[in-house]
Amino acid sequence: MKPSLRLLALAAALSLASACSILPQAEPVDLYRLPVNQASRTVAPLDWSLRLNKPLASEALAGPRIAVIPQGDVISSYKGARWSDAVPVLLRNRLLDGFQRDGQVQRLSADDSNLQADYELAGELQAFQSEYRPDGTVEVVIRYDARLVQGRTQRILASKRFEVRQPLADRQVSAVVAGFGSASDQLVGQVVGWTVTQTNQVPRQAQAKNQ
Repeated sequence: MKPSLRLLALAAALSLASACSILPQAEPVDLYRLPVNQASRTVAPLDWSLRLNKPLASEALAGPRIAVIPQGDVISSYKGARWSDAVPVLLRNRLLDGFQRDGQVQRLSADDSNLQADYELAGELQAFQSEYRPDGTVEVVIRYDARLVQGRTQRILASKRFEVRQPLADRQVSAVVAGFGSASDQLVGQVVGWTVTQTNQVPRQAQAKNQ
């Protein structure tokens, strides 16, 4: 190789190395699971099946970001922290796990499997974030509009809004995640109890037709 070409090749290599060195490095991200503190129990199983659907959610809540409202109506997210799944999947799976731990409804499935069930639990996730209050305190807010639907007919049997607010003593991300866990435990307990109560109120003739 001629000296001039060798110099040009060296200059190009140095230029490329310099360009690579100034590229922004990927931000390290911690992935968080949703904590579970619900105990399992052994009870007599009910004789109907339930499918849990992912709740609908706005764009701000549809991904894996851990949402926070620091002031007013501004929706932001914690830097360097993400949920292990998209939030609707996270809540659907937490509800599924909650029904399994409760033990009353044992014939369970999720909407990903597309299996037919006697009843379906669907709804909209209106809030899944931490919020800063005017007095400086922080709380986790989960708001879920649930619908219990008959499987074959798709008729809405019952609907209810569930809202849980869990105050936080610490603003660190780990404390916020723990707060989401506590709030989710409360929400799941309420949803499981409500679902079982509503289905038990369905006339037996309607249940037989639905099966």
